[in-house]
Formats: sequence, C-alpha cells, structure tokens
Amino acid sequence: TDSPSAEKAGEGTTTNGPSAYTPLSGHCKFKLFLSTTYSPYTFLSAGFQATLDQAQGQWPHYGGGMQGWGKRLGATLADTESRRFIQRFALSTILHQDPRYFPSHKRTLISRAWYAATRVAVTRNDNGYSAFNKSEFLGALFTSSLQNAYYPRHDRTLADTMDPFGGALSSDALGDLLREFTPNMKSLFRKHAPKAIQRMEQKLPIPADDKV
Repeated sequence: TDSPSAEKAGEGTTTNGPSAYTPLSGHCKFKLFLSTTYSPYTFLSAGFQATLDQAQGQWPHYGGGMQGWGKRLGATLADTESRRFIQRFALSTILHQDPRYFPSHKRTLISRAWYAATRVAVTRNDNGYSAFNKSEFLGALFTSSLQNAYYPRHDRTLADTMDPFGGALSSDALGDLLREFTPNMKSLFRKHAPKAIQRMEQKLPIPADDKV
C-alpha cells in the first residue's frame, strides 16, 4: 500500500477546472515516482506487510524464519515499486493522465468521502479535464499479472492474479480517503496533542507532500 500523505497533490492545482490546472511533464512524473520509491515509509510499510503476511501464513511456499520473511519483503517491495512505475509513470505518461491526487473542494463529510473513494475511477487528463482512470485499472491489472514471475508457482492461478487486482483498487481507494482527510486529522491532532507528542511526530519518517 501507498503512503497516506497528501500524495499526488501538486502545486498550481488548488482550484478546479482546466484554466487553473498545471500538467506534469513525463520528466516530472518520473521524479514523482522516484520520490516515493526512496521514501522511508515505503520500506516501513513493506516490512510491516511482510511481517503480517508471515504471521497469517500468506505465501506458505516461501517458508518461515528470516529467509521466508525476506522473500515476503522482497515480493512486497516488488509489488509496490512495479505498480508505481507502471501506473504512475509509464501508463500516466503514455495515456496522458495525471497521477496526482487533487483534494476535494466539497464541504460535507459524505461528499468529500465519496469524491475521494471514486478517484480510482476518475482522474484528470493532461489537459485538465476529468476522465476514466485507465492508468489505475491497467496498472493494477498489469502488476497483478507481473507477480506471476516471482510468486511461488502454486500461487499463479487466475484467482490468485485477480485477487491482488481487486485488492489494489481497494487499497488505493482507502489511500485516497486518507489523503483527503489526513490534513484535517493532523490539524486536530496538533491542536490538542501535548507538546512532547508533537515533537515526536515531527521525527517520524512520514513523507511530505509530493510536489514536483
């Protein structure tokens, strides 16, 4: 899964409509991909997921112990990085779509939640207009198929390929919900949290907003 930061929100994109829209070049989309590739959150998230998968007995053919955990960690990182490269750089460049998340300007909680959850299906083209998010769906499908190259042979069925596809879409929908509401939660936390907790939060390896 990706960072719950306000990822994809870029400069010059705070208002709706093509007239206020600043597209990303292919070079900027690649820089956006690199900025998340080396984020400490990427490795912490992968380590947590590998630990969880091993505890739940996921991919049993990888075995146990540190060797099994290392294989799960490698597979998780391969999943994450390959999808980011395919979806956010390669496909978004080829299909002329924007990989960033643009916060909602709606006011009600339900409207904002609905907007965020549907961004897996709706994105912006490089001309600033809304369009079906082909990069998201094709990226999730291509990555799920690519997993057959390194997951155990017993886990390469059609069902095993489609499960990650659905999981990727659900994960991105959840990620967009977090991106939409994280600024509000941070503001609330900083307003009421003790100063010691605030200082601790500043030291956490939470990635900053992706602005290219």
